[in-house]
Order: sequence, then structure tokens, then C-alpha cells
Amino acid sequence: MQKRDGTTAVRLAAFGEFLLRLHSNSGKRFGQSDGYIPYYAGAEANVCVLLSRLGMSTEYITRVPDNDLAITGLQHLRGHGVGTGRVAYGGDRLGLYFTESGNGIRPGRVIYDRAGSSFATLQPGDIAWSSVLADIDVFHWSGVAAALSASSAAVCGEALEAARAAGLTISSDFNYRATLWKYGQHPSAVMPALLQHSDMTVADLDAVNVYYNIETDKQLSPEKRFEQCYEQLRQHMPKLKTLAMSFRKVQGNQLVYFGALAQGDQYYFSEGFTVPQVTDQIGAGDAFTAGILFGVMNQYPPQQIIDFAVACGTLKQSIHGDWALVNEREVTDLMANGPSGRIVR
Repeated sequence: MQKRDGTTAVRLAAFGEFLLRLHSNSGKRFGQSDGYIPYYAGAEANVCVLLSRLGMSTEYITRVPDNDLAITGLQHLRGHGVGTGRVAYGGDRLGLYFTESGNGIRPGRVIYDRAGSSFATLQPGDIAWSSVLADIDVFHWSGVAAALSASSAAVCGEALEAARAAGLTISSDFNYRATLWKYGQHPSAVMPALLQHSDMTVADLDAVNVYYNIETDKQLSPEKRFEQCYEQLRQHMPKLKTLAMSFRKVQGNQLVYFGALAQGDQYYFSEGFTVPQVTDQIGAGDAFTAGILFGVMNQYPPQQIIDFAVACGTLKQSIHGDWALVNEREVTDLMANGPSGRIVR
């Protein structure tokens, strides 16, 4: 992929809500917790952090309150190389979400506290899209950004129209979160009009069903269901050139993380990795998305793109917090050698 001016230093901008995550400490449930560990988060911010750490140029576009919680978070983003010069300030509060860890018996849990946040109260016209998208080549967003309020969904539409008019490559992540859609619109009434602009997207089978009522045969393997999904989805997303999905399955007593890619009407699959221990799986999908974007932006062969993305998602599950704090060498080492418990010194 080349920049619009013909050079090769591709720049990405991502749009979404910046969050503070509070995680119940010591593996305790909400009802037991005596403290919470803070992490900065947000699906699109997570993507920017990993891409920046991999050497790509990124800009994060969001709206946050002008207070120390938000400013500190933006400083953390800049510390990982993410550009924050296009962030808007306004509104009263940073969105929050609370998490408790699961285990092999009980799933993890998430409680959102995002209503009325600075991002959720965004209105069309609040962001000057023609200027914030200047010198950008790829625009990335996710379904979470449209789930928060009717006005945030309208701003997503505004952003996508501007990105399309400017000739940007548009990347999306379906990112369906059932508990966020509370403003009276079913996702199927909102998301198809926004997703139709996508040149590339990361999705999952459940979200595709919710947004488009696309069914796949649950008796088939994930790979075959992926193929069925792509054949139907491309009828609704006419500009779609790249579709990727990550999958988890339990094999024996261990988790296997793997993925699939459709590009150029061909299918590519990564066998993935057995994950011996999950430290924190939140953000793994965003790391996978960043890996897909990294591969496409660097014009990797399709098989290398999906292998790299699965390695990114796998590594994230070994790291506390939402951000995949890894570098390219660590990703390629995992691809070459598999998981390792050795000490590097």
C-alpha cells in the first residue's frame, strides 16, 4: 500500500472512544474486590498502540474531557508513539469500564459505564474531518463507536463520508457489544450503512449475524463457516477486499487461537498457537486487527498477513491490560518458534 502522494510511509488514523478500565485485583470477583487496577483502553486506541510499536505512523481521533485522567491517558498513548494532536476536548467525563477475571470454569465479566461520556455526547460538526484527515492514508473505526449513542453513530457516518471523499482506505472492525446498544436502534438498522464503505474489515460470525442476519452452518468447521460468511457478506459490502476473523477453540484442556483471511477472492488460514496460559484476553481481537492492518499496509503476502495477525493476538493474551506491549521481533519470534517459557537475557 502506498500513500496518496506515492511515497510508502503509510499513515493511519483511528476514531473511537478512549476509556479507563478498572480491573478487579487478585482475580477477585466484583463482590469480593478490595481494589481495582487501572488501564487505559479503547478498541481503536489499542490498535494504534500496537501499530505504533510495530513502527507505523498513527493518529488517534477521539473526544475527551479536559481533566487529568484524560490528559494522563493521552500521555501514555504518546509514550507508545501514538499521535494525539487531533484529539478534541469537551464533555464532562471519560468513559469507564470494569472487569473481573474469569477462569477455566467461569467466564470473565465486563460492566460498562459510558453513558454521557465525552465521546457518547459527540455531535455532528464537532470534529472538522477535512482537517483531521489531512495527510492520512488509512481510516480505522469499529462498531463500538456507533453503539454508544445516536449522535456518535451520526459522527461515524460523517467521518466515513469524509474519508471516502478524500480517497482513504477504510478499515473497520464489527466489534458488536450487545450491552452498549441502548438508544433505541437495533444494530442492523445502523451498521450496514456505515460498514458499506469498508475496504477491509475484521468481523466475527456472531456480529455478522446480528448486523446482516447472515447464517452459517454451525455443523461445519470455523474455516468453512468463514468461507460461507465471506460469500454472503460481500453482497452487502461492495467495496470489501479483505475480511479477517480470529477464532478460539478448546482442544483437550488448552486454548487454541487461530485465524482466517479472505483476500483477492482467495482464502488463507493460520493454524495458530496453543495458548498454555491466558493472562488477559481483553484486547486480543484489537491486537489481531492491528496485525492485519500492519500486514496490509506493508503489502505482505496474504498468508504472512494472517500468520502475523494471529501471532499478535496470541501474544496479547500474555499481557495485563488492553494494550499489546510487544515489538515486531517478538511477533516474528513467536511465528518462527512458537510459545516459549524461556528467559531472554
